[in-house]
Amino acid sequence: MTKAYHIKTAALALLIGFGAASTSFADSNRVSISQFGRDHSIGASQGGTYNRLNVYQRGNSNLSIHTQDGRRNSVSVEQSGRMNDAVTGQIGRNNRSVTGQSGRYNNALTSQSGRCNIAGVAQFGRNHTADVDQSGNCNAVGVIQTGKGNHATSRQTGRGNVSVIVQD
Repeated sequence: MTKAYHIKTAALALLIGFGAASTSFADSNRVSISQFGRDHSIGASQGGTYNRLNVYQRGNSNLSIHTQDGRRNSVSVEQSGRMNDAVTGQIGRNNRSVTGQSGRYNNALTSQSGRCNIAGVAQFGRNHTADVDQSGNCNAVGVIQTGKGNHATSRQTGRGNVSVIVQD
């Protein structure tokens, strides 16, 4: 089993252990979940105000784990296919993360801390991994992967960094 698998499993166990399988801890936070198919899993935790989480999953055995703490952070995830994993952590204000995956065995890990960071991941096909880490303010990342077996990593620290990764 991979390191990412253990991290995701531990995060989901922590969320469930704290009773946060889909819990908002402050006023004005919103969670929207739509799941079609079978055996999907989701864990969500929100602290702060005006955070938004939208998850749409269809297919089989897709996993979605998200934490938000701060103000006006937004996560949108759409997964179709099977055995796709999306994990997002946001701390700060006005951070945006969008993940779209189809196919199978795709993994998207996004971590954002600071303000006004934007991350977009779209993976198609199978066996892709995208690992995005943003720390600071006003950073932007775009990842697109098609086909199979691509791995993308972007680490941004500071202010005003822009990364675009396209692979086939």
